[in-house]
Amino acid sequence: MTESNRSGKRIGGGQRQGAGMGRGRGGQGRMGGPRAAGPVGNCLCPQCGHREAHERGVPCIKTKCPECGAAMIRE
Repeated sequence: MTESNRSGKRIGGGQRQGAGMGRGRGGQGRMGGPRAAGPVGNCLCPQCGHREAHERGVPCIKTKCPECGAAMIRE
């Protein structure tokens, strides 16, 4: 059990081990979502199959296919 000093504050025994900052969560990114795929790879159009290099910092879903105008996905 912990002791109290004259001011009433508890002394000792205050540190506990918690779950940590997301360690061991099986490859999840921030806020529990999927991890980013990284700077390399391709964006693929799910409608016409057009493929182009992924631009770093721009999610594929925000890129429009130059062939048909559909939103692209990460390959």
